[in-house]
Amino acid sequence: MKSAVVLLPGLNRDRDMIAALTKVSGKPPVTVWQTDTEIPDVDLIVIPGGFSYGDYLRCGAIGARMPVMRAVAEKAAKGVLVMGVCNGFQILLEAGLLPGALMRNASLRFVCREVKLEVANANTAFTRHYAPGQVIRCPVAHHDGNYFADAGTLARLEGEGQIVFRYAEGTNPNGSINDIAGIVGERGNVLGLMPHPENLIEAAHGGADGRALFEGVLGKAA
Repeated sequence: MKSAVVLLPGLNRDRDMIAALTKVSGKPPVTVWQTDTEIPDVDLIVIPGGFSYGDYLRCGAIGARMPVMRAVAEKAAKGVLVMGVCNGFQILLEAGLLPGALMRNASLRFVCREVKLEVANANTAFTRHYAPGQVIRCPVAHHDGNYFADAGTLARLEGEGQIVFRYAEGTNPNGSINDIAGIVGERGNVLGLMPHPENLIEAAHGGADGRALFEGVLGKAA
């Protein structure tokens, strides 16, 4: 399965994501730059975390308007899998590829620690190697991870199974409504999540709870 990683100035988790994709798939992803208007024929596109363009205006607002994001949107419309982690999630929201918004953490402080996630929907390409209701460990590192959506949008997300990860066991680090940590779009091929599964995929990380996400989305056997 072929993958690509989008590179934007300030996305400082690109090497972590490239390493995770390489270790799980056995081959490195291609990289695409902010000004690229085309993306090679791949099965998965990932927008990693960090602070694209210094988080000026709003987190992800500038990155979402770069030429490469038009190419990402075109691929997503054709059914290609797209995943945005942390700042990548913010970019997907700003680009209109996912509903809702990410606001400042309720504490108004940057949070960098481990949380617990509940797999709210295991019937997606991204979560198929987890069990429904499974609780996993995952690190977070963000200042604007407080997910919000209006009542109508929230009802649709809940009703259609588009919420795939929730903060579990009182570990919500940002005040996200309904403890939402990750959602998918209506077609199920676009995932946005605040935690960093790429930073918990092997023993050297202190655990491998995030590895199943990459194995699932990359088509590896469970």
